[in-house]
Amino acid sequence: MTITITINNNSIDKLDLSPAVTVIDKILESGEILPSEQKINFEINYLREEGDPREISEIPEIRLWFIRLDSKYPWLAFFLDWKAGEFARYTAMLVPHQFSGKEGIQYNPEALEIFLMHKLFILKDWLDTQKIPSISRIKSMAQLLGYDLDDGFFEIL
Repeated sequence: MTITITINNNSIDKLDLSPAVTVIDKILESGEILPSEQKINFEINYLREEGDPREISEIPEIRLWFIRLDSKYPWLAFFLDWKAGEFARYTAMLVPHQFSGKEGIQYNPEALEIFLMHKLFILKDWLDTQKIPSISRIKSMAQLLGYDLDDGFFEIL
């Protein structure tokens, strides 16, 4: 079952996280954390001027909304629908990048590494507190961004 969070100009322009807070807090309060893994999608209804060529992740107001959301729920990646591309889109909201017609999205390599390590540490700690096995999940997340993490890395955590 997919869980959709819909945001629009009003919530984005006011930095109103309530559409996401309502959904995420309900999951947390219900204790349905594991069944909600990789279930959240975002529907972004942001009206732009006709002919605006920017991708959604290139619009500063939308990126700022996602930065605020990430500061409230830094472990949100656990709930995003990875198969539907939500984790990649979420990453694009938070990591500097450019688009290439031939190669698609091109993240700033150093920023992507910092983002990944930050998410890795946060998710590892959060999943451990939830008593959810973390290593395979984190390794899978890293692979989505093109990184293979060695098991030895987790031994030092």
